[in-house]
Amino acid sequence: MNIIVAPDSFKGSLTALAAADAIVQGIRDVFPDAEIVSIPLADGGEGTVDALVRATEGKISQAEVTGPMGEPVEAHFGLLGDDVTGVVEMAQAAGLALVPPEKRNPLLTTTYGVGELMLAALDSGCRQLIVGLGGSATSDGGAGMAQALGVKLLGPGGAEVPRGAAGLASLEKVDMSGLDPRLQQTTIYAASDVNNPLCGPEGAAAVYGPQKGASEQMVRTLEAALGNLAAVIERDLGAEVRGLAGGGAAGGLGAGLVAFAGAEIRSGPNLVLELLQFEEFLPSADLVLTGEGKLDRQIEFGKAISGVALLAQKHEVPVIVFTGCLEEEEDELAERGISAVVPIAPGPIPEQDSMNRAGELLQAAAERAMRLLALGRELGDGRWLAR
Repeated sequence: MNIIVAPDSFKGSLTALAAADAIVQGIRDVFPDAEIVSIPLADGGEGTVDALVRATEGKISQAEVTGPMGEPVEAHFGLLGDDVTGVVEMAQAAGLALVPPEKRNPLLTTTYGVGELMLAALDSGCRQLIVGLGGSATSDGGAGMAQALGVKLLGPGGAEVPRGAAGLASLEKVDMSGLDPRLQQTTIYAASDVNNPLCGPEGAAAVYGPQKGASEQMVRTLEAALGNLAAVIERDLGAEVRGLAGGGAAGGLGAGLVAFAGAEIRSGPNLVLELLQFEEFLPSADLVLTGEGKLDRQIEFGKAISGVALLAQKHEVPVIVFTGCLEEEEDELAERGISAVVPIAPGPIPEQDSMNRAGELLQAAAERAMRLLALGRELGDGRWLAR
C-alpha cells in the first residue's frame, strides 16, 4: 500500500512535521510494511520555511532585523535546495507574536524588518523570493518593507514619513530611484491564503485591524492611511492596489509587495504544493492522509488541505482528513474531494486537553482509521462471506 501523509499544522498544538510523524506512526501500528511518503504542508504562513527547506534539502540562515516595534529581533529565512530560491516568513520580522498584547498598536508597527530579510536573502544569492504572508502585527501596507529596500516615502517638505501606518496619512510622494536594483532581476511571489483587498469593508484595516489591537477609531485612521497610500501609489507608480485580491494580506503587505517589488500574489497553499511537487506523488498513491486543527468554511478560500484534496480528486485518490474540530458539513467536503473526516478526539474532551495531547490523539486516530481500512480490505476480499 502506498500512502501520502500530508498534513498542515494543528495551530497551537503541532507543527506540520510533528503531525506527519504522528500519522505515520499510527499507520505503522497497523501496516508496518506500507510505503509512506511524508510531505508536511504549509499555507504561506508559519511553517512555510521549514516545510520547503526540509522537502528540498535546503538550509536555514539567520539574520538580525528590525522588529515590528523597531527593536532588533533574531529571524531566519530559508534557502531552498536549488540555491536560488529564498523563502521569507513575514511573521519572523513583523509577527503578532513579537509584540506583547499590551503594546499592540497597528498604527505604529512596521514591516521594515521584512525588507531586511528580503535583502539578506538577496545577499545569499537568491533570485527568486517567496514571501509568506500571515500572522502579522502590522497594517502599514508594506511601507516599511519598501523603505528597507531603498524606496523613499516622502511627506511635506520632502521629508521621509515615519515608519508605521500612522505616517502614511502624510505621504505625498513615492521615490523609487533608490530601490535595490537586484529586485529587477528577481521573481517575487507573495504567498497568501486570503483574498481580502487593501481597502474597504473587507480590507486590511476593517477585518484584521482589531486582531492587532486596533480600536474602532484606530480602524478608521488605518483605513484613511491605507487609502492615501493606495492613491499615491496609483498616481506615482501606475499600480492599482486598492481593490487587489490578496492585497490586504498581512496588513496590506501583499499590496506593497506588488507595488514596490513587482511581486505576484499567489495562493500560499497552492504555491507550496507546487514547490513540494506534491502532484508527482499521486499517480502511484493509494491513499492520502491529511489534516489540520479546525475544518471550517475557510477551506473554500484556499487552505492547504483544499489544494491537497483537489489534486487527489484529479488523480482519483481517496483522501482522509484528521481534525480536532469540524465546522463544515461532510457532504460539502465530499464535493471537494474529501472521502472521510476523522476527529482526533475519541469522545468529548476539554479543548485544552485535546491541544495538549494532540500528538497522542492524532496517532491514535490514524491507527483507528487504518484498522477500519484493514477491515474493509478483509471484507472486500470476501473472507467473511466465506465463513
